[in-house]
Amino acid sequence: MGHWTRQEVAARILAGETLVVYNNKLLRIPQAWLNAHPGGSLAILHFVGRDAADEIDAYHSQDTLRKIKMFVVGTVDASPHGWEPFQPPIMTGWTRIPASDGSITWHHEATSIPHHLSSEILLVRNTKNRQHQAQGPSLADLIPPPSNLSFPTQAKHSAAYKRLHKRVIDAGLYRTPYLSGYGPEIVRYILLAASSAYAYSNNWFITSAICLGLLWHQIVFTVHDLGHMGVTHNWTIDRLIAIILADFIGGLSVGWWVDNHNVHHLVTNHPSHDPDIEHLPFMAISTAFFNSLWSTYYKRTMTFDRFTVLLVSLQHKIFYILLAFGRFNLYVNAYSFLVRKAFDHRRARGGRWSWWLEVIGVGFFWCWFGAVLKGCGSWTMALTYLLVSHIVTSPLHVQIVLSHFSMSTDDLGPTESFPHRQLRTTTDVICPSYLSFLHGGLHLQVTHHLFPRLPRHNLRKASVLVKQFAKEQGLAYAEFGFIKGNGEVLGVLKRVAEQARIVGMVAHTEIQKAMNKVH
Repeated sequence: MGHWTRQEVAARILAGETLVVYNNKLLRIPQAWLNAHPGGSLAILHFVGRDAADEIDAYHSQDTLRKIKMFVVGTVDASPHGWEPFQPPIMTGWTRIPASDGSITWHHEATSIPHHLSSEILLVRNTKNRQHQAQGPSLADLIPPPSNLSFPTQAKHSAAYKRLHKRVIDAGLYRTPYLSGYGPEIVRYILLAASSAYAYSNNWFITSAICLGLLWHQIVFTVHDLGHMGVTHNWTIDRLIAIILADFIGGLSVGWWVDNHNVHHLVTNHPSHDPDIEHLPFMAISTAFFNSLWSTYYKRTMTFDRFTVLLVSLQHKIFYILLAFGRFNLYVNAYSFLVRKAFDHRRARGGRWSWWLEVIGVGFFWCWFGAVLKGCGSWTMALTYLLVSHIVTSPLHVQIVLSHFSMSTDDLGPTESFPHRQLRTTTDVICPSYLSFLHGGLHLQVTHHLFPRLPRHNLRKASVLVKQFAKEQGLAYAEFGFIKGNGEVLGVLKRVAEQARIVGMVAHTEIQKAMNKVH
């Protein structure tokens, strides 16, 4: 234990240590835990050199928080307003990977590109020879670019958020309303499953497919709660129930969803880091994607080529068609994740048994669902059943994108506080309480992003406190109706589509000029 200066913290980070600040205490995260972290390694790497107290408190139970002290190595030299953040190496394209001799070495997977916003760091793939990267990042890489944000003001928001969080806890909003909350949910699931089975037994295949699709649509919301440890608040129990619902009944991987979704929550709407807005070649919600950005989550370049230009220029017209087939994209992402984890010796806590159970669950799903399709009597009816059951779930995808697609995608740098970032990048969908089940209660996304472990059925009560907090802090609390929300998203897609069309026209003109010169 000791007191660490900024220079010492920076030096250790550059030497490869994973250091995170928590309430002016310095946490050293060992490589073994970085690999085994249930929320994924990126959830930690995005906060190296930063004060992650708000995020840590929001994402972890009291039992887990008590265990954090094992990682404390001392206190830090903070300013009167708190710890002034460094730029995490992952945000400038630096990551650490295993070398051939088994050691962990720096790798510069991506480099930054100029942008109109001084604080913005957008990444493109680094094409330089890896032999020139052995030295690792420098101190300059850890210094955040200039930001228009006031550090004292952001510190004030953070302090107010801590008080808000205590109010939420004192109000008992972390207590799960099992009977009044999940009682009706379970009844709804049973009715939809029974209706699907009854219709199927009477050869009413379309009706059966609709009921099955509605069942999948509804159980996803409970899987979401379980993935956030927002039901029993016990990781093992919540994960076990989630696998039964997601993998065995829905054919998806909750392990993939948690890995993906945690990153989305922590770097919401960042073009280079948030997988939930990285949809090229089909969609782009910002012209930043025209730069063929590098995704630190998918570890690939999101190429913006002539084919992508064509699709993006039409995105506002084919938006609902794309979302109608969104569940098939979830299969691709989920199964790719499970395959990657099969060869990953660094699986997260509980990863071995949960991975095997997920694989068994997905296999079980395709056995029973395959039998359902086979029993339709003809390949045309089987195909119809497949499409109808999957398209019925598409309102879920609409609901998800409404919460973020029309909001800011700017990167304001590591100085930005947790509550400021979530309120800036997230919006609510106004919905009467009697229809909230259609949104799974997640139309209250602002409150959910501020308190991700909060039981979903308590979000409405908590949102009253959050709105009061936002008003007191002078922060905008965005919300709009379902129809207006769709209009806002389509407006964003149309504006980006028009820019993509211009880019395509310019590229075509340049090609024509080049061809004329040749001739």
